[in-house]
Amino acid sequence: MTLREFEVDIPLGRITGLRAGHDGPRVLALHGWLDNAASFVPLADHLGGIQLVAPDLPGHGRSAHLAPGAEYTSGVAVNAVLDIADALGWETFSLLGHSMGAGIASLMAAAVPHRVQRLVVIEALGGLAETVERTADRWREAIAAARALPGKRLRVFADLAAPVRARMQANQLSEAAARLLVERGVRPVEGGFVWSSDPRLTLPTPQRLDEVQLAALVAGIGCPTTVVYADPPQPYFPEPLRSQRASLLPDGQLHVIAGTHHLHMEDPARVAMLIGPFLRA
Repeated sequence: MTLREFEVDIPLGRITGLRAGHDGPRVLALHGWLDNAASFVPLADHLGGIQLVAPDLPGHGRSAHLAPGAEYTSGVAVNAVLDIADALGWETFSLLGHSMGAGIASLMAAAVPHRVQRLVVIEALGGLAETVERTADRWREAIAAARALPGKRLRVFADLAAPVRARMQANQLSEAAARLLVERGVRPVEGGFVWSSDPRLTLPTPQRLDEVQLAALVAGIGCPTTVVYADPPQPYFPEPLRSQRASLLPDGQLHVIAGTHHLHMEDPARVAMLIGPFLRA
């Protein structure tokens, strides 16, 4: 499928992104933390027969940042995606999420089951948990980081070589995949380029659900769900936790394949074989 640019206006501002297809099931694709809509460019070539819309989530890519003083929370993200669906005229749709986007998609499937027909999550399900014992520490760390952020200046890159290398090293990405994300994830300034993402996205979240709450949330996802994990797992979402989460789905199937965290970019044909027929059903 050929991806083309699109933009819609929602209450928080202008949302940009990429879309493809004119017929078939409607699928909203939600990218990971500090990624952007280009995350789904490799996969789109293998997902014919659907209408695929991949927005740059708020604060990412070329989309609007939140207003000064606002915070990036799960609730804000869920409502923004619902606003995007409303702007597209989509009452019902399926969700395809990677990493952070998979966490947002999980929340949406549980929160608005009447709107989500099918769910595909790659490399996440539910979200990151926190222990009750770390509650005070998390709040201290989050507030300290937020108070320090205004004094930080964005690094200026003379060209795209350095940010591409940074993404390759941070995420085990090939140069081609890293370049896709970087080209959509920077903006020109005097002297070169800076990251276009909102610096507030790097702040730690002051409050997270604990594992019991996340288990209840996953168990509340009623739509047919396909889960795809890479092997080896990420340190922050290890085994057996991630498989235990998947087992809580009332109507779920789990696939584990060799690959890295961005396996949908690095091995798109194989991932598409797992999720394409499911999304087209």
